[in-house]
Amino acid sequence: MSPDITVDAAVERFLAHKRALARKYHSEERELRLLARFAGERDVRLLGQLTPLLVDEFLASRPRSRPRSFNHLLGVADGFFRWAVAQELLPAVPLLTGRRRVTSARIPFLFGTAQARQLLTAAAQLPDGSRAPGRGQIFHAVFALCYGLGLRAGEASGLHLGDIDARRSLLVVRGGKFGKDRLVPHGPRIAALLAAQAGRRRADGAAESGPLFSFDGTRCIHPGTASQTFHHLVPALGLAIPDGVAPPVLHSLRHSFAVGCLLRWYREGADPQARLLHLSTFMGHVDPVSTAVYLTVTAQLLDEANRRFESFAQPAWLQAAL
Repeated sequence: MSPDITVDAAVERFLAHKRALARKYHSEERELRLLARFAGERDVRLLGQLTPLLVDEFLASRPRSRPRSFNHLLGVADGFFRWAVAQELLPAVPLLTGRRRVTSARIPFLFGTAQARQLLTAAAQLPDGSRAPGRGQIFHAVFALCYGLGLRAGEASGLHLGDIDARRSLLVVRGGKFGKDRLVPHGPRIAALLAAQAGRRRADGAAESGPLFSFDGTRCIHPGTASQTFHHLVPALGLAIPDGVAPPVLHSLRHSFAVGCLLRWYREGADPQARLLHLSTFMGHVDPVSTAVYLTVTAQLLDEANRRFESFAQPAWLQAAL
């Protein structure tokens, strides 16, 4: 055990370890910097001086009213301390506080085909701004990529011209959530949409290394701007939000893509479980468990699952009736 390692030095080693595993760890780094600063303000310099009471005081000092947000902070601290124990930098995990129970979680809103078409039409009709030329075409394309390919908002917003492989109908998504690149195949509609946007950018003199979606020609649009635009458009769509369902957010388009894939597989007679790994890879997840979070059970999915079960069980029922 190394009792003299400082909190700051331990945090640096932990971050280096995570990034060596191709993890970005940006938000987690911010949380751990807050912990290190909190310890420094209380004259605690060494990692071994972090007591459970001090760590609990740190957790209580952060304004985290939502259970999910608090649990994220707790999870980051717990992961850091468990790594420190494994590295023999600490004798035990200095945590007393447990996770908060999430009781108010609501089902995410899912866009059907007609609702998604409404959103895309509204986006395409957005007028240009003084500092936002081509606003309608840009947000129409970004929302279409989120819904049609299940891209994250940051992945769609951060695309560059050179990421389009028109010959093979592929998109190269770089630096996803876990710092990994992936190839995303697409069909002719997405190909036409990408070709149109790429044509506009090249007509403006953009290089292949330049952003696909940009207002100033040099920087990619910010995903936060895409989210704000989404929230500006949604109220005018008149979407019916069922009881217990959360209001639509931009990430709802990615949820809708995942559930849409599952529903289509049921209807095609395919085995959804066998294809879950394919969907997980397509969406850029580390494992299918992460993808399962997106697979909200809807009435349509239940209907298809019931039909599948009835078809499977019918021979047994007929035999039992004889």
